[in-house]
Amino acid sequence: MSELEFYTRELERTGRFGMEREFPHHGDISVYTHSLHVARVSLRLSKALPGKFHQRELIRGALLHDYYLYNWHHGGEGHRLHGFRHAKTALRNARRDYNLSPIEEKIIAHHMFPLTPLPPTCREAWIVCVADKVCAVSELVKR
Repeated sequence: MSELEFYTRELERTGRFGMEREFPHHGDISVYTHSLHVARVSLRLSKALPGKFHQRELIRGALLHDYYLYNWHHGGEGHRLHGFRHAKTALRNARRDYNLSPIEEKIIAHHMFPLTPLPPTCREAWIVCVADKVCAVSELVKR
């Protein structure tokens, strides 16, 4: 079993990560599928770059970066400005359901840079931030 499979199963077993399957993200892609895609690309980037990375935190942070657990495609006050606000919601949900490391918190909190003003503050958060953009473009183009 790969590290990605291990941490995916762990998050599903110990929290509500599996609920991400219920929410659409980009077209017919679910938040769950998008999160797995971001984790895979993040791992590839970390292996292509020099230096060591905290693999556990990188994977878990990538899997939980969009852990907001609602359908943002439905209008309403609660989902206005989703792109600017959902990282805070995802972090709040992840903190409630899991014991997060500081690196995992940084990944979730800063993955929407530059829509959110504060840039990532560690290498793992930068990788997930870039991987998220790459995956979003790929998913939207395939749509």
